[in-house]
Amino acid sequence: MGIGGNRLIGPFFIDGNLNGDKYLDLLNNYIIPTLQNNGQLPHNLWFQQDGAPPHYDRRVRGLLDATFHNRWIGRGGFIEWPARSPDLSPLDFFLWGYLKSRVYVCRPTTLQELRQRIITECELIRRDILEKACILSG
Repeated sequence: MGIGGNRLIGPFFIDGNLNGDKYLDLLNNYIIPTLQNNGQLPHNLWFQQDGAPPHYDRRVRGLLDATFHNRWIGRGGFIEWPARSPDLSPLDFFLWGYLKSRVYVCRPTTLQELRQRIITECELIRRDILEKACILSG
């Protein structure tokens, strides 16, 4: 999931553990096409990701270099992801806590119910709130 200006990108769900293959598929088939369809690529969008091992996969870094050129932040990127820096990401300092507080008001009993609640709560977040979160992080 991501925030691009005043738009939420996602959510996207992955079954099992995330690895380089699954992350590459997610980028190629969901994230990058979504950004293109929203008119956010090839403009001056910066892509940011943390240093999780799947994000550091050689093929992933190659795709990010080809797609975002010098406009991506992450381990092995043009700008390295600073360690222990949740203040840089509106996902970390805003979105995850907000979604958790909304989704778990009543504990979901199935994976499908959990996913549906996440989708519903994401759809309810106002664009001005997302924009403010991005401004506060920038």
